[in-house]
Amino acid sequence: MQLSFELIQAGQARTVEVDITTCIVAGWAGRDLAAIEHHIEELAELGVPRPSAVPLYYRIASNQLTQQEEVEVVGDGSSGEAEVFIFSHQGKSLISLASDHTDRKLEAHSVALSKQLCAKPVARTAWAYDDVASHWDELILRAWIEEDGKTVLYQEGPLALLRPPLELVEGHFGQPAIPGHAGMTCGTVAAIGGIRPSPVFTMELFDPRLERSIRHRYTLNILPEVA
Repeated sequence: MQLSFELIQAGQARTVEVDITTCIVAGWAGRDLAAIEHHIEELAELGVPRPSAVPLYYRIASNQLTQQEEVEVVGDGSSGEAEVFIFSHQGKSLISLASDHTDRKLEAHSVALSKQLCAKPVARTAWAYDDVASHWDELILRAWIEEDGKTVLYQEGPLALLRPPLELVEGHFGQPAIPGHAGMTCGTVAAIGGIRPSPVFTMELFDPRLERSIRHRYTLNILPEVA
């Protein structure tokens, strides 16, 4: 899938084109294993199967990546998750922002299928990983949804809660840098008030040290479930 980013580096902006042919979603990517186990048990009560490994890497069709502002989904049971998206360009690791949009009804049957079914919205801005690596844990993931006509904070937490991205890359690819033509989402933070759907999802990666953000907003076009 061909993606286009405005790469912001050293105060300059330039456009980079990236062809992603391998897309990986890194699940269960938190650093606190006790908290992960607690979440696994909570989901098990809802019928969601336990992961076979922690972290667990889900292969997603690369054509599910999209930078459009409208995403089509089947039914009203899906929701977004803000995640760092790491990829490479000309041998350098870059980061952006993506939503691991997931069908929650299907999740109880198969987590892998629930992720594969949905498009993965990706932001249009990117940063060089080297520019943020020294203060990585300070970066903050946020997301907002719309409820009852109001914009509500849905996710917020520092990347210190999640495994470092290159550790996740090493765990799946067996090498310390993301390969060319590959992209990986790097885990998410808990939903405030519980996971729930929304017709609009806005996500942000905020760098408090450099006072800048990557943001992306998308809306859902809900298609009917036909039996």
